[in-house]
Amino acid sequence: MAGYRGNSIAVILPCYNEVAAIGPVVAGFRAALPEASVYVFDNASTDGTAEAARAAGAQVLNVAIRGKGNVVRRMFADVDADIYLMADGDGTYDAAAARPMIDLVLDSGLDMVVGRRVATDAGAEYRFGHRAGNRVLTGAVARIFGEGFTDMLSGYRAFSRRYVKSFPALSKGFEIETELTVHALTLRAPYGEIDTAYGERAEGTESKLTTWRDGFRILKTIVKLYMLERPRTFYLTLAAAGVVLSIMVGLPVVIEFFETGLVPRLPTAVAAAVIMLGAALAATCAVILDGVVTGRSEAKRLVYLAHPAPRERK
Repeated sequence: MAGYRGNSIAVILPCYNEVAAIGPVVAGFRAALPEASVYVFDNASTDGTAEAARAAGAQVLNVAIRGKGNVVRRMFADVDADIYLMADGDGTYDAAAARPMIDLVLDSGLDMVVGRRVATDAGAEYRFGHRAGNRVLTGAVARIFGEGFTDMLSGYRAFSRRYVKSFPALSKGFEIETELTVHALTLRAPYGEIDTAYGERAEGTESKLTTWRDGFRILKTIVKLYMLERPRTFYLTLAAAGVVLSIMVGLPVVIEFFETGLVPRLPTAVAAAVIMLGAALAATCAVILDGVVTGRSEAKRLVYLAHPAPRERK
C-alpha cells in the first residue's frame, strides 16, 4: 500500500446503486490522494456500481447484507491501514478536503476527524430539515455523552488505525454515524472537526436516506447507546421516577390506613407496591450493568492501546 508521511492510507467508500456517481468519486480521491488505496464496498447494488468502480481503478469488495452499518463493519474488518478515510459514494463530499483531514489526524495525533458539512449549491442536498434534525440529534448526544461535535451525522471522516480496530460496529443502517461519534466520546479518544464543502448528489442518483424513518432510527440508537454506555444514570433515573410515582400513588392509601385502619383501595395499594418493586429492580440493574460496562470499556481500551498513536513516520 502506498504511503503518505510514512503511513498507509485507505480510502473506503460504502456504495449502493451509485453507478452514475462512483466513477468520478473514485477518480477524485485517486487524484487528491495518489498515495492511497481506494476501496469500494458495494452493498449488493443492482445497477452496475461495482463494475463502474472497478473501471475507475478502485478495489471492489461485495457486502451482501444491506445497510450502511453492515458495510462499515466489513470495511473496518477487511481493510488494513494506518489511516482510514471514509466518504459516501454519491459525490456530495469534496475529495480536496481529504488531505487536510489526514494531516489533522497526523499533526494533532487525533483518532477521528469529522468533515463538518458546509452546504454549497444553495444547500440543495443538505436541506433545512436535515440540518435541523442534525442539530437536534447532535444536541441530544452532547447532553448525554458530552460536548464536542457539531455535525454528528457527517459521513466524511478520517480515522486512526487504533480507533477503527477498537470500534465494535453494532449498528446496521444510517445510525452508524451516531455510533462512531459515541465511541469516540466514551473512549475519550482525541477527535476534531474541519469544514468541508457539501454539494449536490451526482445527476441520476437518489438519496437512500429516509428523513423521518432514519431520523427515528437514529433517535432509537441514541437511547439504546444511553442504556448500554450509561446504565447507571439511565436506570437510576428510572428508579427515582418509580419511587416518586409510587409515593404519589400510595401515600393517600397509607394516610387513609392510619386514619381509619382500613385499606379500601386495595388495587391502588398493590399498584404502588409494584411500582416501588420495579424501582428497586431498576436500581439493582444500575449497579450490575455499571460493572458490566466498566469491563466492556476496559476491553475496548486495551484493544485501542494495542495500536500506536497516529503520527508522521520517517
